[in-house]
Amino acid sequence: MSGDADPRIWRVVGDPLAAPTGSGPLDGETVAVKDLFEVEGHALGLGNPAYLAEAAPATRTAPAVAALLAAGASLRGIAQTDEFAYSIAGANAHYGAPPNGAMPGALPGGSSSGPASAVAAGQASLGLGTDTAGSIRVPASYQGLWGLRTTHGAVSAEGVWPLAPTFDTVGWLARDADTLRRAVVATLGTRTAPAGAAGLAVAPALLAGLDPAVLAAFDAAIAPLRPVEVELPDPDAVLRVFRTVQPAEAWFSDGAWVSAHPGALGPGVAERFDVAAATTADAEAEAREELRLLRAAIDAALGDRVLLLPSASGAAPALDADAAELDAVRTATLRLCSAAGIAGRPALSVPLLTVPGVGGAPSPLGLCLVGPRGSDLALVDLAARLF
Repeated sequence: MSGDADPRIWRVVGDPLAAPTGSGPLDGETVAVKDLFEVEGHALGLGNPAYLAEAAPATRTAPAVAALLAAGASLRGIAQTDEFAYSIAGANAHYGAPPNGAMPGALPGGSSSGPASAVAAGQASLGLGTDTAGSIRVPASYQGLWGLRTTHGAVSAEGVWPLAPTFDTVGWLARDADTLRRAVVATLGTRTAPAGAAGLAVAPALLAGLDPAVLAAFDAAIAPLRPVEVELPDPDAVLRVFRTVQPAEAWFSDGAWVSAHPGALGPGVAERFDVAAATTADAEAEAREELRLLRAAIDAALGDRVLLLPSASGAAPALDADAAELDAVRTATLRLCSAAGIAGRPALSVPLLTVPGVGGAPSPLGLCLVGPRGSDLALVDLAARLF
């Protein structure tokens, strides 16, 4: 790592770390890649130094990274992640929390924390990350960025360390819609399902219990758009199913390593893996059947409409927020984020709202658009037109 690189943001940087392999819509752009993606010649770290110490250098570069290089981007470096991507806070007990480029003294959001902070700080123009339960949408929301969770399966997850493959997606963070759009085109091309042709929607049940300041900012932003109200499945039921299937898959992905390395995980992540280890096969099977029914119900309620909602439950928590506060924020935010994961739909966080943050200072909050499956590019274009 170069001497001027912040180790909270970067695990390794170069000048560049990898050069473009072609030319295209991303000529001249620089990328911060989350430390879950294989980059030839570099080991995966997964946000954990014990894992990194045992990892061998990758022998290939993940296709999602290669697509950006082929489109003219250069790889600035490998950026930090919350451990094993199993968090949305942006804290890391081993490397520290990357700085929040929009709200000093606040957490950056995770688990794509390093790429988001690199982009917000102007150290890269594009962040490549993953989103399982909000891991692109939340850091985008907290740091005033554009962030897209793509349609499930649209972008290759080959060479990307899994957390919960039923929900894992690849996506990008950028400071503006144009850069984000060019990343979508570079990876997915220009073919896209429509977004917004059937109108916009809100789901009042999803908004229940949110802070009044969040609701006021959200209502003011969407009022001119006149969305229709739709009735989605009970958000608490959606969250319960999500929080059964996700940990079951997380344990399948990482449980053997976690069991073999007691004490290697930081707080919060360690507790979540304890829950994952205790998830029974019967509970998982029952939740998977419920997931199938919930997905169908979400599709029936939304159809081809675009759902509008806050990207997170509020502004970024303070760096010194205690465990109880962080758990409450996590639960409230997952309640918002899990519907897109259950449905496999793309979700775009747009830096549109402002709410009180740390010390009462104005802080960014994203407005999220959840579109029909396959509408990734059209969703970005719709948001750019509307906002």
